[in-house]
Amino acid sequence: MLDPIAGQLERYMDLLSARQKLVASNIANADTPGYHARDIDFQAELRSAAGEPPRAIETEGLRVKNDGNNVSLDREARLLAENALRFQVASNLMRGQIRLVRSAIEEGKNG
Repeated sequence: MLDPIAGQLERYMDLLSARQKLVASNIANADTPGYHARDIDFQAELRSAAGEPPRAIETEGLRVKNDGNNVSLDREARLLAENALRFQVASNLMRGQIRLVRSAIEEGKNG
């Protein structure tokens, strides 16, 4: 049971890492004419068992400025904070899984 849980946590953390890179790229290009913000469709990526790198998709529904750029620094800052919180929760869950394995190993040694 540990392997599926750990595998899903690992996939989730990989997606969070990829999202962090995309958000950083969006922020870096906030003043680039014609640049369109990109993100990851978490639901679709988590359902995908292919294990391939996540696909970046253009973020729809954002206001496009006169220069064709649609990056919202407020939105990107919110995504950074949300992403950090999600990563912290996933890291804590992974640490819990590792503690369970260590405990089982120790019990096996002593038993």
